[in-house]
Amino acid sequence: MTSSEISKNAKPTIAQLIERQKPEIARALPKHMNPDRMARIAITVVRQTPMLARCTPESFLGALMSAAQLGLEPGPLGEAYLVPFKDGKSGTYIATFIPGYKGLIKLAWQSGQVSDLFAEIVCENDEFDYQLGLDRTIRHKPATGERGKPVYVYAAAKLKDGGTPFVVLSVAEVEAIRSHSRAAKSGPWVTHWEAMAKKTAVRQLSRWLPMSSEFRTAVALDGSVRTDYTSDLVDVTPDYIDGEAVDVTDTVDELPLGDK
Repeated sequence: MTSSEISKNAKPTIAQLIERQKPEIARALPKHMNPDRMARIAITVVRQTPMLARCTPESFLGALMSAAQLGLEPGPLGEAYLVPFKDGKSGTYIATFIPGYKGLIKLAWQSGQVSDLFAEIVCENDEFDYQLGLDRTIRHKPATGERGKPVYVYAAAKLKDGGTPFVVLSVAEVEAIRSHSRAAKSGPWVTHWEAMAKKTAVRQLSRWLPMSSEFRTAVALDGSVRTDYTSDLVDVTPDYIDGEAVDVTDTVDELPLGDK
């Protein structure tokens, strides 16, 4: 077999697959976002989480396209995460899309009916008080020195019609919600606990907010596995796997995607 034949039969590297996908990424991205930047970010994310390179090509590109179609950048900005799972049935690695706290906030603004939306962590030395009922109020003054351990997380919004809904969750309530996540013991729940706790509060608050279609789609795709990775998000039905999240932080070079 000649070297050119070997080259043709070799699995493409992750960089090559992302490069091939760039036309679809360009069609999916909002007009203000750059497909070259999205491709570079995707490669960087794989270098930071090498197990993504062992995921099936379809699931990795599907997760990447979910982020692109929603206009969310995966990685350290906290807008979205691409998290590898080991499928408990097949033993293969599969990439999933998980929107982050900052990503949900970004999408919430697109409804055009929210003038402010935020979430905060309350620590044991902070001054904090809230009241429910007809006269709902919330007051939070962070401690100026050592704040202590987290005890609550809350999300609050100001609507353009004057409404000011909020939700407050104890750390125990956040952890109870976390326990139902397939990524509870790895990924952003381990590396970015505060951001995921804030995201949990925002998701709870969203039940009482007018949300954009992109926000609702992000929530629907949270933790999903896509094998369709075209630029068309319409009629995409996400699958969910019964498996365990994995997170490896060693660097990786041009490993062929899906290689075990």
